[in-house]
Amino acid sequence: MKHCLFALTVIAAMLQPAWAQDRIYRCGNEYTNNAAQAKERGCKLVEGGNVTVVEGTRPAAAPAGGAAAPSASKAAASPPNAPRVAATEQRARDADARAILQDELRKAESRLADLRKEYNDGAPQRSALELRNPQGYIERTAELKAAVTRAEADVAGIKRELGRLGN
Repeated sequence: MKHCLFALTVIAAMLQPAWAQDRIYRCGNEYTNNAAQAKERGCKLVEGGNVTVVEGTRPAAAPAGGAAAPSASKAAASPPNAPRVAATEQRARDADARAILQDELRKAESRLADLRKEYNDGAPQRSALELRNPQGYIERTAELKAAVTRAEADVAGIKRELGRLGN
């Protein structure tokens, strides 16, 4: 009887942390069990099961003085164990990237010009089928407008990438 009581006590002691799990709150991509912090940040209570959170690595602290050194931002761009590339090889890669982006920009601008011409400022040319079916014309006009918007966004994105590469 003593051994059974001892075994039950040990089992209860081992299970107690599982029973005593605090309430968990989700704050975007973060989790906390601090109710005051959760209320302050407007977090939501996680229900329906236990949550296991594995801490990731923390980023390096910023240098004293508040501003990051220029070399620190470059070091953060690539991991410390990344292979080093010779400066001439890197310049060649950058030139290739620039040439590819410029080619993509020409294609995107050409496509945008074609779409704008077909869209005709919201009044595209009607086909024979669309003369009998006005709804088809309205739908095609809306699709063309969306395509022009996407093409404009593509051109703007490629120009941003070219700007990041510099001259």
